Amino acid sequence: MTKKRQDYYESIYQITTILNSARDPGALLHSIVESVAKTIEAKACSLMLLTAERDVLLHTVAYGLSDWYLRKGPVKVTKLISDVLKGKPVAVLDATTDERILYREQAKKEGIASMLSVPMRLRGEVIGVLRVYTTKPYRFTKQDMHFVETVANLGAVALENLRAYDVLQKDYETFRQDMLHWRATLGDEGMIGDIVKPPEEQGVRMPPGG
Repeated sequence: MTKKRQDYYESIYQITTILNSARDPGALLHSIVESVAKTIEAKACSLMLLTAERDVLLHTVAYGLSDWYLRKGPVKVTKLISDVLKGKPVAVLDATTDERILYREQAKKEGIASMLSVPMRLRGEVIGVLRVYTTKPYRFTKQDMHFVETVANLGAVALENLRAYDVLQKDYETFRQDMLHWRATLGDEGMIGDIVKPPEEQGVRMPPGG
């Protein structure tokens, strides 16, 4: 699982290309977790978003985890998660014994050894957590952490841009429908954009002083 810095640069470039081309939020999020897991050569990766109350994380999308594990229960904001929400990546060497992990028995049954949790930021605010899982004990390096955190933040920006794009599309469609309605109501002569010529260009004689 040893990665060189150049490998991560190339992976970030490829992931950015994917994020820029995605037009579906679900596909975009799935591309994030799949790309991270494959790049780090990890068992799995999941993306969890905070609820409005900021006390529970919801598994939004995952790659490499069983449905059984994902349904194990809500991920409450424990000490570990609290540290991540403060903007600090947190690595766990043994998820089956570390008391900071809420579902240790489930992690053991799922075949999870180590975990890395990094914050997903948007405009300075943490909105979720990107978590990487390995099958063997692994000490995540600073390069690993920087890579995962960079992808998490790129994903947050891509999601916001996608939402803005969707809003713009809806606004345009609303505008287009309004224009069609106005045209049907006013007739062609009432359309915005029609050029109304001055009377003198229409052959109309203006009275003196008019």
